[in-house]
Amino acid sequence: MATRRYEQRLRADAAEQTRRRILDALYERLRDAPGEPVSVERIAAMAQVSRSTVYLVFGTRAGLFDALADDLRRRGGFDRLPDAGGEPDAREGLRASIRASAAVFAEHRRVLRVLYAMAVLDPQTVGGAVDRMREGRATGLAWHAGRLAEQGALRPGLSPADAADLLWAVTGFEFFDRLLTGRDLPVGKAADLMVAAAERLLLPDA
Repeated sequence: MATRRYEQRLRADAAEQTRRRILDALYERLRDAPGEPVSVERIAAMAQVSRSTVYLVFGTRAGLFDALADDLRRRGGFDRLPDAGGEPDAREGLRASIRASAAVFAEHRRVLRVLYAMAVLDPQTVGGAVDRMREGRATGLAWHAGRLAEQGALRPGLSPADAADLLWAVTGFEFFDRLLTGRDLPVGKAADLMVAAAERLLLPDA
């Protein structure tokens, strides 16, 4: 029985290593060749597996991109709700969250840019993956807006729902990327401007 469990663990470890190599290959391809088409054959060759193995692991091309989006969410913490106990002041919690998001956007900027563009050009393959990334961010923003409302920190007349919509506009990857690409700003300055924009739109004393 012990031998069988050991063999099962070895097979599971090998399968996870294969999965990891394929995802890393896709990430590398998007990062290093953003203007080139992404083919399953190319990703398989980079991961040193067969094309059929990619489909065996991920099911479809869309499943491969879904898995990459899930992996990015876990790497960046986008799949975790903020911790209310981590920062009791809702305003400080929001500022910390925006700065943390900016750091993640910067780390994965080239890959995220390609994914967002591909979601428009190929919605059936990539659109669902990007939509789930956006849904996770929307949940977090609604949480922050609710905490600000609970602590009386929102601008008078501004509802939590509207606050979440405004946060969506000025804290997302597209806004961040425009500051870096369009204005050639360093990451820290872009994060400062994102925080400032959110405060001026939401807080009464900003």
